Amino acid sequence: MSDRESRLRVVIVGFGPVGARLCEELLPAMKKGLIDLTVIGAEKEAPYNRVRVAEMTVGRTDAASITLHDPQASMNAGVHVHLDTRVTDIDRLSRQVELSTGESVSYDRLVLATGARANVPTLTGIDRPAFDLSSLSRAGSGAIGADPALPAGVTVLRDLADAERVRAAVDERSRIIVLGAGVLGLEFALLAAKAGAEVGVVHHGPTPMPRSLDRGSGTVLSRALRASGVAVYAHSRAEAVAFHTDGDGVRTFDALVTADGNYVRGDLLVLSCGVGARAELATLAGLRTAAGIVVDENFRSWTDEHIYAIGDCAHVVERTDDTAALTRLPGAPSGLIGPGWRQADWLGHRLTADAAGEAIPMAAPVERDTVVMLKADEIDVVAVGDVDVDVWDSPPPGEPMPHRHVAEWADPQHGRYLKVVTRDGILEAFACVGMPRTGAELTLLYDRRGELPADRSLLLRLDGADDGAIASADAFAPTATVCWCNGVTVQRIEESVAAGSDTVACLGRDTRAGTGCGGCKPRLAELIDRFASAAQAAPA
Repeated sequence: MSDRESRLRVVIVGFGPVGARLCEELLPAMKKGLIDLTVIGAEKEAPYNRVRVAEMTVGRTDAASITLHDPQASMNAGVHVHLDTRVTDIDRLSRQVELSTGESVSYDRLVLATGARANVPTLTGIDRPAFDLSSLSRAGSGAIGADPALPAGVTVLRDLADAERVRAAVDERSRIIVLGAGVLGLEFALLAAKAGAEVGVVHHGPTPMPRSLDRGSGTVLSRALRASGVAVYAHSRAEAVAFHTDGDGVRTFDALVTADGNYVRGDLLVLSCGVGARAELATLAGLRTAAGIVVDENFRSWTDEHIYAIGDCAHVVERTDDTAALTRLPGAPSGLIGPGWRQADWLGHRLTADAAGEAIPMAAPVERDTVVMLKADEIDVVAVGDVDVDVWDSPPPGEPMPHRHVAEWADPQHGRYLKVVTRDGILEAFACVGMPRTGAELTLLYDRRGELPADRSLLLRLDGADDGAIASADAFAPTATVCWCNGVTVQRIEESVAAGSDTVACLGRDTRAGTGCGGCKPRLAELIDRFASAAQAAPA
């Protein structure tokens, strides 16, 4: 048996942020001769952070700045990297994957990190592809990893090509219509409006960010959006897209048509309606799929013990007799970069232990609700958990008072709102708009499962003139988390600053902090100043 044949053959399908993180975690095992690693990526570019693609549309960043991994470094370490290559088939019997190049690659462990694609809503005038088994079987391998062809003037904002297309519209100060009022759509809308484009956001609910915010916080956010130059079309259910024919005879977007007959005219329509797992390869291979590729709490496929899935394509459901009997499984992929990275870290440890014949070193991460942040220059929004509960809710007569309590404060005139939900004094959920220091404090308390002050009104003073009077010491505790995407603590930041990291970019290269959603960057800059000043003040 050759040296290569004696190693555990691991194949990663998908070279986005999560697949690249797993590749990095497996490099030490490769160097020890435990693993033979192959990575297959459909894009020709190096892995990059899709969360920050919107920043490219206004020139706030470039492709080099959001690149997360150097494929050449992995190849130099012995990884077999295939870029601009799709996997067209999984032969589970022979444990091989077939590539679009005609090659076959054998595996002992196959990891699907295929990510997600932007959802295309059902709109008259736009073809919406189907990814069920019947449709995929008719379409053949060409449907695997493919994105729908959209009409001229209609785009999603998911990859580098999309960013270039949208940037042209922003540079021309075009009228841009964003369909959908989730975090990423709103962040782009605010960036584009500040850059001088005319921007409108269309959504069918009463308030934006309906999955994260209650009516009060959503209403305050909606007013803040309008104050920032973004037109908001609430209660507008989009039904169709109207087109005009340009001078070259090309049918181009003209207006979004809503259920009430309104024509929302524009030059570019950006679809921001969430994402769906790229699970078609798994579906055609006969693996159980639901909202994604169905895996157990250890990220192993329910159908095939040699196959794993992580990231946006993975639908994690504990396999029991009860769940196995369900036709509709609970939950869905998280859609966030932090959980995907934590899954990659853990699976890297598992596969390394597997290759070495050792016991699994630790339990797989169990995700709590993830803090959602809207990152914008003038608008601060932070939320987590179920805040859609009325402050005046009470139990039916005769039942004991609940252990859950709600406190709410609103100042719509000045764009401020706060709701906190506690259970036995512990913070369970909150929504905070227009109060950045309060939002930061609550995030720390949620992360550390800390108790709120008995007098909830003390939280309001954090964003007042005398905020220093009650600033929490926990904010600078060594174990306090700064970057939630990567789990980087204050102590790790202090060590990096002491070692010479004097910018946020340097911290990112050294610790990975700030390379995820980017919401922690202001706090990273604050910590750099704090630790650098402390070092200068220390006696020689």
